[in-house]
Amino acid sequence: MFAEISLPILPPEASEFARDYDKLFWYITAVITMGGLAVYAALAYFCFRFARRPGAKPLRILGSDKVEFVWTVVPALFFLSFFAWGTQLFLTSVTRPEADAEEIFVVGKQWMWKIQHANGQREINELHLPRGRAVKITGTSEDVIHDFGIPAFRNKIDVVPGRYVSTWYKPTRTGTYHLFCDQYCGQGHSQMVGRVVVMEPEEYDAWLDGQVKTGGKNMVDGSPAWEGRKLFLKLQCITCHNNVYDADKNNPNTSNRAPNLEGLYKSVVPIQGGRTAVADEGYIRESIRNPMAKVHDGWKPIMPAYPRAQVSEEELINLVAYIKSLKPGDLPRRTDTFTAPVGAPTTPSEGGPQK
Repeated sequence: MFAEISLPILPPEASEFARDYDKLFWYITAVITMGGLAVYAALAYFCFRFARRPGAKPLRILGSDKVEFVWTVVPALFFLSFFAWGTQLFLTSVTRPEADAEEIFVVGKQWMWKIQHANGQREINELHLPRGRAVKITGTSEDVIHDFGIPAFRNKIDVVPGRYVSTWYKPTRTGTYHLFCDQYCGQGHSQMVGRVVVMEPEEYDAWLDGQVKTGGKNMVDGSPAWEGRKLFLKLQCITCHNNVYDADKNNPNTSNRAPNLEGLYKSVVPIQGGRTAVADEGYIRESIRNPMAKVHDGWKPIMPAYPRAQVSEEELINLVAYIKSLKPGDLPRRTDTFTAPVGAPTTPSEGGPQK
């Protein structure tokens, strides 16, 4: 019976970050262990060396500035090394994803994880990843603070309502690993678990294609940007955020009433009051939820807010993905024009009705 019980000291190392994290973990463990042993060894020595003896007069100790300087500075240097190494690891895991990292969106909700891949594939409480490829995780929450934690990756990150957070992984071992919520989030917190499946790149591609394709043909795009485009048109965003080719300068009712969104992502936006802001995911999200927070300089604050009752967190992710994807010329026209059918008259006939 006991032979079947496995109690590993640490979870398996399944990502590049896990290896770096474990090096720091064992370094801190070694320093703390040796420091503790040195203190206890000194304590034991002093207990015997300066023990009270009959007839012996104890020495008067006045202290030593050199000794106090050493036992203050040396531990401080070790603690600073912990801080410097840990900060470097944290910044690497949060702010420096590889340029070609696939983006995966995560939404925490009591009590489940809703996950969407870049091609539109959705998962609940499961995350499939390819071995050897970097993936960027962008997360948010619909209700309370959750924590997206994968012990085998030595990585966890709080997903917070009202903002986007991101981290990235590069799995190194295939297998199935635990996925937890590492932040107490209510009565069903213990049930908010899942699994991470790391697959070989070829198997991952086949799995991903098998979910969205039938007979090798992609019937529906389904990507977040595609879904965001449909929502963009459904909400009539194009009425104000249209391109210059749709504006009739002689008719103020059809002119642009809001900034052109083409090429907006990662650009520097002038804000009323003389400030500027970088148009990242957080800025775009805030401009949809609370457009009065940072009004684009030169434009009137006329955009309505879109709360969760109108646009859910999943829909907002799709809408942000669409705006991020917009390049010059990508915005649809406010009205579609079509050529006349083949054979149809293009000018009024002589005997037709006259105006």
